[in-house]
Amino acid sequence: MSEGDSGASGADPGANGGTPGASSGNSGKSSAPDREERILGIIEKTRSKPGKFKDAQITMSHGAGGKATQSLIEGLLLPAFINDRLAALGDSGAFEAGGARLAMTTDSFVVSPLRFPGGSIGDLAVNGTVNDLAVSGAKPLALTLSLILEEGLDTAILRQEVDAVAAAARAAEVDIISGDTKVVERGLADYMYMCTAGVGLRDPRAELSTAALRPGDRILVSGTVGEHGTAIMLARGEFDLDAGIESDTCSLWPVADALLEEVGPDLRCMRDATRGGVASALNELARASTVAMEIREADVPISEGVQGASDILGLDAMYVANEGKLVAFVAPEAAEKALKTLRSIPGCEQAAEIGEVKTEPPGMVLLETAFGGRRVLDLLVGDPLPRIC
Repeated sequence: MSEGDSGASGADPGANGGTPGASSGNSGKSSAPDREERILGIIEKTRSKPGKFKDAQITMSHGAGGKATQSLIEGLLLPAFINDRLAALGDSGAFEAGGARLAMTTDSFVVSPLRFPGGSIGDLAVNGTVNDLAVSGAKPLALTLSLILEEGLDTAILRQEVDAVAAAARAAEVDIISGDTKVVERGLADYMYMCTAGVGLRDPRAELSTAALRPGDRILVSGTVGEHGTAIMLARGEFDLDAGIESDTCSLWPVADALLEEVGPDLRCMRDATRGGVASALNELARASTVAMEIREADVPISEGVQGASDILGLDAMYVANEGKLVAFVAPEAAEKALKTLRSIPGCEQAAEIGEVKTEPPGMVLLETAFGGRRVLDLLVGDPLPRIC
């Protein structure tokens, strides 16, 4: 793994701790705050421009949820398919049919290995889809499932994953109502891929929007971060580490439902922190709402196992994928109630308030480090954990 692949290296100037723009031995007349303001202004101006897609070839980074993914979406896909619902860039698209307020999402799963501590590709196919609906404020109703199978796949493995899909669907209280199966030649699919679509009923309590964040809003996470991506990485056997870490894959509708019930209109937005982790989710929403965010590193809940593995491997857990955690933005007066609600839900006992929405610099996320400095928590550069979902 090269240095450029680690999450920590994905940040803009100032990413290595301390105040952005501050440098040792600088004898210039401008003060540190002035330099910080100037550098943040440069970054802000650069980040405010729509992404451009100029790459000659697709690389693994285009699927990692970071800067390359943003350029692919904003520079190629969004202009081609542009409409108001797609432009919101939410976890699902909202629409109405026959008077019903619905949401729809789609996803593909190419995880390697197929099975890992805490779950498998079958669990991910269901939970990843229902979670995109849940954080959009829609109760998941039904899914479609398409299987792309490689010639030579052991049918015992296929049966095992079909059972995993069925069990996860029962747990999430959704039905698989349609599907498709294709078989490709040996060597073209890495055993199997799964593709899903999901439909949910938009909850009347939810008026969520990626552009709804306001200065003063509090930022909450529903539990410890980084388990899924770390579990996948260690399951590949590429590193001689035994940290006992399991994926957090599960349905998030019970979490979303509880927040909607307790804080209702004070819940601004939710996002499940999958590819690119919590850091990418924060950046996407800061940009969509044209606000700033300040995150307190010391308050981000990270298990000892994940933190230890991250330290050894040179990763930043804030960029590592989750499959059963969400980030919630709530009005300041509802933050305490929302946090108490989260901690009452099984699996969310370590939920925490990790930061606050600010005004300046718009579209950016700043991290107050455990050492008292500040740095930009930027979108990921490179792909430290390929094929995690």
